[in-house]
Amino acid sequence: MMFFAQDVIVPTSFNLNPNIPGHNRRLRRVFKGAVGALDGTLIHVVVPAKKQYLYRSRGKGDCYQNVLAFCDFNMIFTFVVAGWEGVAHDSRILSETVADPQASFPFPTPGNVLQFFTDKYYLCDAARALTNKEKFNHGHAKLRNVIERAFGVLKARFPILKRMTPFPFVTQRNIAMACSALHNFIRREGLSDEYFARYDEPNISFRNNNVAVDDDEDRIPTHGTAADREYMTQLRDEIVEQLMHNID
Repeated sequence: MMFFAQDVIVPTSFNLNPNIPGHNRRLRRVFKGAVGALDGTLIHVVVPAKKQYLYRSRGKGDCYQNVLAFCDFNMIFTFVVAGWEGVAHDSRILSETVADPQASFPFPTPGNVLQFFTDKYYLCDAARALTNKEKFNHGHAKLRNVIERAFGVLKARFPILKRMTPFPFVTQRNIAMACSALHNFIRREGLSDEYFARYDEPNISFRNNNVAVDDDEDRIPTHGTAADREYMTQLRDEIVEQLMHNID
């Protein structure tokens, strides 16, 4: 099954195609460098008592592994990192994955981490206020919710991700990967599917998705050089201008 996962959880084309299925095609034309979205989600795990403190993301209650995933605008997972402790911040998982040459991180622009934000980019959680640019926030959130909908399909289809069986931990990690691979297979084959039909609705609720949110992580990621960050600031300003003129 893990070989199957390696075959089906792969980056799709990094060329923007507004005609692929999904909502917000006009927004995709404005966020024209966006090739997908990323986020972390909590998947239930069963671990020995001596390790449970590492997997309780809020320090109490059930235990979870933090799974970082990327998806395209068709809700297909293009990269999944499973097995991290529930206390691990999304930013730490992303930083270490980007820096790990064995992880085969799907850079949207060929090159190294210093080129991470040039040309094309992923939409991530950036909830900080942008003064008078609420329209950017609104458009960004509407487009980025594709990753929330993908997690919704995944967890609705596979209840084991919400209440895991006490297999060895490596098996529990592999179950998360296998479920993601089956999710991709169903979507790519274009099969008639009640779960995708439900989460294709733009106003679906995500309250039960156990998405990992850390209060101290609502920041613009700081990977790359000062020039990269300046580029992203300019890009935001350009997108805001387009939103003001083209999107209601």
